[in-house]
Amino acid sequence: MTNQNAVASDRKSAIGVKITVTLSNSSFFSRAATKALPAPVRGGYITISRKKVARKPSDTEGGKKVNAWVDSMRDSSPTRVKSSASLSETAEHQTSWITRHPSALGNFGEIMNATKGKKIVMFLDYDGTLAPIVQDPDRAFMTDEMREAVRNVARYFPTAIVTGRCRDKVFSFVKLAGLYYAGSHGMDIEGPSKNRKYKKGNQALLFQPASEFLPMIDQVYKTLLEKTKSIPGAKVENNKFCLSVHFRCVDENSWADLAEQVKLVLDEYPKLKLTQGRKVLEIRPTIKWDKGKALEFLLEALGYANSKDVIPVYIGDDRTDEDAFKALRNRGQGFGILVSKVAKETHATYSLQEPSEVKDFLRRLVQWKRLALRQQH
Repeated sequence: MTNQNAVASDRKSAIGVKITVTLSNSSFFSRAATKALPAPVRGGYITISRKKVARKPSDTEGGKKVNAWVDSMRDSSPTRVKSSASLSETAEHQTSWITRHPSALGNFGEIMNATKGKKIVMFLDYDGTLAPIVQDPDRAFMTDEMREAVRNVARYFPTAIVTGRCRDKVFSFVKLAGLYYAGSHGMDIEGPSKNRKYKKGNQALLFQPASEFLPMIDQVYKTLLEKTKSIPGAKVENNKFCLSVHFRCVDENSWADLAEQVKLVLDEYPKLKLTQGRKVLEIRPTIKWDKGKALEFLLEALGYANSKDVIPVYIGDDRTDEDAFKALRNRGQGFGILVSKVAKETHATYSLQEPSEVKDFLRRLVQWKRLALRQQH
């Protein structure tokens, strides 16, 4: 058992009360939390190790690192199964991929059959899942129809938004008080506001495992703003416990320049690591925490840590969501649903093509629940 301090806060009074969250899974936290993590098989992040920054790298070494980053930027924007096949072979590969990751809508009945007698808990990414990917991340608004679909889902099932965005930012997009919000890739978690259905006690849960990194993140943010201002289209977003360097609007010929500037900054911060998403570089603390850990923590907070009567469903579109898909695979419970129109390497079980299909899936889930409740009476 591992005891970790969390803060329960009342938004109205702005008074913080320290509580202790007892976790049965000690793997949530590592004594060596500030050490660099081993790189995952799929190249999910690039580690800046202490050893490498102890000396100034040569121009050749620096150039190789930047080239590797640029190659990875291309590969992860978006992550696609690499193939040099002809169009017919590509179509065949897409068909094969759909067979292995069938539509969650087309197989809705199969999914619901697996949930009989069990409690569904919903986990939803934001960008590319509830809202379309847009050029300007500050304008990634969800539709009113999607908001209503999420609101209705939350009436029947515990629901969490798990995103790389700043928690306050994504709340300003979603605007629903009855949800759990896990911002900064799960490093900033808050439970529903007072008088909501799924909570413990009378105060909202606030859990921030990377609080000690806040001054460092702020410093790096200011430095990156200065370093990247000469690169047209580059945008640095402060997500509180992590940073996003967006290159969706950057000419591909300038990607190497952008990677070089990010590298120069990170060389001075061995406790930070670089991960990648869809046209974005993510800078995070080197702690053993990600969307998969956030999913496990929230299940624990809801009392489902070791329960066999729960079915977590996670819907996401990005490489960072793979940590959550893998967590579900490791639990042997629940379903990961990847949102993508193209074949991608994934640990998800099912797929949906775009946010409009996510909306349709959520609506069907609510209809199914309402029908089940009527049949009980």
